[in-house]
Amino acid sequence: MNSSFTIAFPILAAVGVLLWFIYWLTCHAAPKEKTLPPEDGRFRRADWLCMAAVTLVYAVVAFIGLGDTKAPQSFLDLEAGGSVQIELAEPETLTAFRYYCGLGTGAYTLEISPDGETWTALCTDDGSPAMTQEYTELFRWNDILLDGTETRCLRITANAALSLGEIALYDADDELVSAAETTPGGAALLDEQDCVPGAYSYRNGTYFDEIYHARTAWEHIRSVWPYEITHPPLGKLILGLGIRLFGMTPFGWRFSGTLVGVLMLPALYFFLKKLFGNTAVCTCGTAVFAFDFMHYTQTRIATIDSYVTFFILLMFLFMWQWLNEPDGKKRLLWLGLCGLSFGLGAASKWTGFYAGAGLGLLWLYYWVRRFIRERDGFWRAFFTNVAWCLLFFIAVPAVIYYLSYYAYGTAAGLSGVKMFFTRDYFRIVADNQKYMWNYHSTLVAEHPYASRWFQWLLDARPILYFLQNYGDGTHSAFGAFNNPLLSWGGLFAVVAMGMKALGEKDRRAGFILFGYLVNLVPWMPVSRLTFAYHYFPCAIFLTLALCGLFDDLRRSGHRWKAAVYGYTGACVLLFAMFYPVLSGVRVSDAYATNVLKWLSSWPF
Repeated sequence: MNSSFTIAFPILAAVGVLLWFIYWLTCHAAPKEKTLPPEDGRFRRADWLCMAAVTLVYAVVAFIGLGDTKAPQSFLDLEAGGSVQIELAEPETLTAFRYYCGLGTGAYTLEISPDGETWTALCTDDGSPAMTQEYTELFRWNDILLDGTETRCLRITANAALSLGEIALYDADDELVSAAETTPGGAALLDEQDCVPGAYSYRNGTYFDEIYHARTAWEHIRSVWPYEITHPPLGKLILGLGIRLFGMTPFGWRFSGTLVGVLMLPALYFFLKKLFGNTAVCTCGTAVFAFDFMHYTQTRIATIDSYVTFFILLMFLFMWQWLNEPDGKKRLLWLGLCGLSFGLGAASKWTGFYAGAGLGLLWLYYWVRRFIRERDGFWRAFFTNVAWCLLFFIAVPAVIYYLSYYAYGTAAGLSGVKMFFTRDYFRIVADNQKYMWNYHSTLVAEHPYASRWFQWLLDARPILYFLQNYGDGTHSAFGAFNNPLLSWGGLFAVVAMGMKALGEKDRRAGFILFGYLVNLVPWMPVSRLTFAYHYFPCAIFLTLALCGLFDDLRRSGHRWKAAVYGYTGACVLLFAMFYPVLSGVRVSDAYATNVLKWLSSWPF
């Protein structure tokens, strides 16, 4: 392998996308006489089978290697000044000390003694405690290298209220050392030695923003005042469902997001079916999104972006159904589900409000056009709909948002249904809105993998979530960015949707274009820190736009299967090619640098 691969691959991809788009332009501009009509959106057996197949294959891929199912579950809670002493079965030459942190931030005084009488405190070069428990070290394994001093006893003293999960001691042969006895409570630090890993990795501990969101989900479960309060709580409550099922383990805190990533696929297939009807187009589009890099990586990390993206998908799906359903009870159902999805999205993350504002504009556009086309009975229908919207898009979301703070209430000592009607609970909710607004509007920070909205369009700056070098020419790393064929091809497709919407008055194209812009444009004036994962909701509309081109080719009367199936297959092939830097699988430095580092700004 050599660096020429990193030049050839992106050039081939870019040329392929361009030629594909030119082929679409040619077929679209000169369709054959026997063009195919649009297909209806009714599900058939083939749809169920194809949707289930893509979903099942992706689910298997997504849950493989998600994270360890074991982690320390029993913790020793120490107050400030509290300590625990551990005595080894016999004096040992210790070379390493590994410990797993629970809740609380601070430091420990770690002392060793050869006889239980003479103690030496372990410190860093600047004299600070060697054993720390900072917010970045929670629910993960941390290491301290020892100098090989002969040790019989250890003493750990906390300088704050801290929770410690497990410790592991290693001798000169890198073997675990067992303890003979401990002071009261110390057994909790040695009762889960089977959970001790060979080394810290993303599979056995928190990484990136999991240090905030997984921790806060656990605090909600335990009725502890949350650490992360810069976003509404619903996303963390959903995240906590996986923890309740599988424990406070890496698999547990990542389960809910991964499951939501799987559920996005049947929802997207249903959306595509209603837009385009054709089974092949729907299957290909779902496969393209399933194996998009962002979709895979972002839903496997225990943060809240997966949930708001899922609800944005549902919002626009149900809005499309409402726009195309005749007046009646079923239409009211779609409107209600749209409002419910908006409420759930906004209560997960404020970016849900961007999509909600877009829904409002679509709603207003619909009624303006209806007023122009038909005046008879307009005002009655309009004001009736306004009343239902006040219920579905104001009242229901407000109730969802307000109730989602129940974990804050229980952490503050409130309980029962009555707490929702107390002044204290209302103040908790109101104060958090002020805090979030001030935090996000005044945030000034830097990050090596930050990016602006115009960089997202071309995959110019992925965000690196994890990197571990092994010093032998291999490393483990993964980050969030789009599959280049979806990112670059989807951008062409969005432009095509604009052409069709403006030039041909195509409603579907206009709807897709609008959904894309609604989720992108609000980020354009933002000057604060932003990242590639903020583009995740746009990936839905890139997929819809690409499927719009797939369907155009199918209906043009020209040969379309090779183009559509080939593009889909190429997307899946690229996923397989980039799998190591999406999943954290150990890979050679040469492969990552010479094959996968297509752009100098890609941090692999």
